[in-house]
Amino acid sequence: MPFVANFPFFSIICMMVCGIISNVLKSKKACILNIIGLSLCLVMNFALLVYLLQNPQQITFMMGHFPAPWGNEIRFGPLEALLATVFTFVMLVSLVTGRHDIFTDIPDRKINMYYVMVNLLMTSLYALVYTNDLFTAYVFVEINTLTACAIVMAKENGQTITATIKYLIMSLLGSGLFLISIILIYDLTGHLLMVNIHAAMMELMADRSYKLPVTIIVGLLSVGMAIKSALFPFHSWLSGAHGSATTPSSAILSGLVLKGYIVLLIKVYYRVLGTEIVASLKVCNVLFVLAILAMIIGSLDAIKETHIKRMIAYSSVAQMGYIYAGISLGTNAGYIAAFFHMIVHALTKSMLFSSAGGLATASDHKYHFKELEGSAYRNPIAAVAFVIGSLSMIGIPFFAGFGAKYYLVVAAMTNKSKMWVVLFTLAISTVLNAIYYINAIACIFSRTGTDLAKRKNPKTYTFGMAVFIIANVALGLFYQKIVDIIVLGINFL
Repeated sequence: MPFVANFPFFSIICMMVCGIISNVLKSKKACILNIIGLSLCLVMNFALLVYLLQNPQQITFMMGHFPAPWGNEIRFGPLEALLATVFTFVMLVSLVTGRHDIFTDIPDRKINMYYVMVNLLMTSLYALVYTNDLFTAYVFVEINTLTACAIVMAKENGQTITATIKYLIMSLLGSGLFLISIILIYDLTGHLLMVNIHAAMMELMADRSYKLPVTIIVGLLSVGMAIKSALFPFHSWLSGAHGSATTPSSAILSGLVLKGYIVLLIKVYYRVLGTEIVASLKVCNVLFVLAILAMIIGSLDAIKETHIKRMIAYSSVAQMGYIYAGISLGTNAGYIAAFFHMIVHALTKSMLFSSAGGLATASDHKYHFKELEGSAYRNPIAAVAFVIGSLSMIGIPFFAGFGAKYYLVVAAMTNKSKMWVVLFTLAISTVLNAIYYINAIACIFSRTGTDLAKRKNPKTYTFGMAVFIIANVALGLFYQKIVDIIVLGINFL
């Protein structure tokens, strides 16, 4: 086994250790340790990605070299390495960009604990991407939930507490359904490792009498992950949590936390059940209806919103619809489109929240459109990032979002029964996207604001926004290379 095969395990341990140590450090030292830890993990995951592109394969790593059921397994190929690299990059840039907000919005006594939670959240994301064990996945789903609640509540005000309670209730409901599905899977198969479960499931499905319990399992698991990833109609908590949290927390929640659950769902579809079984149970049809509704209703809610962060949050509801639309097509092309949209959304939404935070800071920490008039002149780099992120989400060519929508169109054509519904809804949603994003752009560039004097940004913010802008444009120009990695990786999933 090559040495780089240890890097997923090292990444998980690295973030876990950083979280533990941050608890006893002062706030600034905890911040530095977080940056060092994430940078190291970024290098390791990128090195793993390069190796797997040069030597395409799937690697199974047994922790402690103990086979199941005594040990745990990590299983990964090019796709997992790509996702881990992108997630690490987004987390690192979001925290660097929002460093000033963290030290301004969060009481000093809680900043080191904030970094503890962020490091543990990153640990859970790595585990969800790399694990080959369902029970381990459940454990880290719960860690992901608790740490996400903690980073929302870190900004002490009534809104964050209310939003956290709503988020926690919905998340625990989703986790509970996921746990019940795991219990039923274990009862049917006697296994928790994904590959072993798949072999047992294929034998069970040969006996038609097991179709009903398998349908129940898939339904419970799918609804559980849909709740946790804020798919319509389970999205009521989203705008409050994202809108009231400190800006880097909003960027992390929208860009990363929601994606971890979707990655896990797709892994279960591919590796545990098999996409053929999932398609035969018609569960995808239910997800398809919810995805279509999310694309429209999320966009309509965003149009009605006048708070910039809550508008971006409602936009995420629509974007979850795009991702689930790809999944619910039940084809390889659909899953490829879903994975690519996840990457685009992770990068772009984190940039949008970070830019919105910068515009608000330049407007005396006000977030409503009327109060943001002229903010583009007070914070030009935030305005540029917001415009690029908006154009990307609309689907304008040469920006990242164009490729995401293009591949969803391509995927829709592989499913004739759902093709026209997807294309029509995508067209309507794109128009609605344009309405609320152009309205926001018009507000921030309005000269009716009384104060148009440029504000000075912290160097970390300027650097982070520049990196976000370059990454988004690069992804828009060279999206085919990322799609090629996804196509290669999905064959090993």
